[in-house]
Amino acid sequence: MLFNSFEFALFLPAVFLLYWFVFDRSIKLRNLFIVGVSYLFYGWWDVRFLLLITLTTIISFISGILISRYPTKAYWASAFSILFNIGLLAYFKYCNFFIESLVESFRMLGIELSIRPLQIILPVGISFYTFQALSYTIDVYKKKIEPTCDIVAYFAYVSFFPQLVAGPIERATHLLPQFFNQTVFSYPVAVDGVRQILWGLFKKVVVADNCARWVDTVYNSYSEQSSLTLIVTAMLFSIQIYCDFSGYSDMAIGTARLLGFNLMRNFNMPYFSRDIAEFWHRWHISLTTMFRDYVYIPLGGSRCSRWLNVRNTFIVFLLSGLWHGANYTFVFWGIFNAILFLPLLLLKKNHRYTGIPAEGKILPSAGEFTSISITFILVTIGWIFFRSDSLGQAFNYLSIIFHFESFDLIQKREVLYLFILVLTLLLGEWLQRDKEHALQIDNLPLWQRYCIYYFLIFMCFWFSIPEDIPFIYFQF
Repeated sequence: MLFNSFEFALFLPAVFLLYWFVFDRSIKLRNLFIVGVSYLFYGWWDVRFLLLITLTTIISFISGILISRYPTKAYWASAFSILFNIGLLAYFKYCNFFIESLVESFRMLGIELSIRPLQIILPVGISFYTFQALSYTIDVYKKKIEPTCDIVAYFAYVSFFPQLVAGPIERATHLLPQFFNQTVFSYPVAVDGVRQILWGLFKKVVVADNCARWVDTVYNSYSEQSSLTLIVTAMLFSIQIYCDFSGYSDMAIGTARLLGFNLMRNFNMPYFSRDIAEFWHRWHISLTTMFRDYVYIPLGGSRCSRWLNVRNTFIVFLLSGLWHGANYTFVFWGIFNAILFLPLLLLKKNHRYTGIPAEGKILPSAGEFTSISITFILVTIGWIFFRSDSLGQAFNYLSIIFHFESFDLIQKREVLYLFILVLTLLLGEWLQRDKEHALQIDNLPLWQRYCIYYFLIFMCFWFSIPEDIPFIYFQF
């Protein structure tokens, strides 16, 4: 069930009304209701996927109890849960990648293997709920959280529908305790949740989907396009993937707030970053902090020799690339970002930008604008590899850009429309860069707020396109 679908437009109000007027009388009843609607939400794609999330939930739940009750066997209980969940993820996401890589390696040696890829359907959101279950097992093992004996609350934690299929990836230390608290309806919180949903819907339906139609058209015939067309397309994909993914996060966070739950912020205006390190502090925050806490720091982090620090950084970015998909383009994308990040890390400049860009000013200084522009260009080059089907396509795409042979631009009128949409997005986020989202506008008079709301609603209807374009991160 898509957030921007007619089904969800019926589903969410029904859940909201039943939640607050029927099922919020007891915590146990409320959690049962959340599990039920979450399984309905997830099973809407394919009922068979419910078996996998149920297995993941049960095994990680049992492992938490075993770790607590049998300290001498805690290592084995946690190892089994971790290996099971990683194994499940590896089978569905990487099995065919390893098979194809093996066949290609032997073919290069002149040996033909009669091994065919398996017919595997990738379950929606498996990377997200698997990591959420893993965080619980690891945190219980490290005694950062007490294991729960309430299986209903734990099922609600793993399957919580707002962030189930595309994050934010919530830690058990943050989200799980909220299922034991009695929620109290707050009108201001609910209103802010609706506003964040609206802003996320604008990002997805108006900006991301319209950029996607352009990007897909150009990529299907990129070898026939001019340098300028490919440059514009690369920048539009940067906007597309941001609006698509952060738009989902906005809608997830807003939906959770309607039910009285607080999810972590997943994006913090990343395209206003002044270097690549700041970008990674602002982009997909739930995943980057998870790799930092569960991989980078246990490996020694930066408190080790320079060579080991380099190794640790490359491992994190390689894993980040592989997490996104079983393709060498994602591996290269991870390496590319590691190369950009390492000089700042080694020079201890990876935390030099922690405040708001142009704080207290309307416009950035010339130096800040230059830094933001350079960072955006570098990130966009990385996204070319992320978007391409193969490394060959990515390098061919770049070679056409840097040959500067032609500067004709196709469909100039459509580019103008897209430019206006992107400008509206960036203007809203720049003016609200010190806020959680762009529609936190309580300081404006009521009539101005409603003018903005109705304008965005009109845009969502006027610029919506007939075909369904799934969220990019559903494939991860």
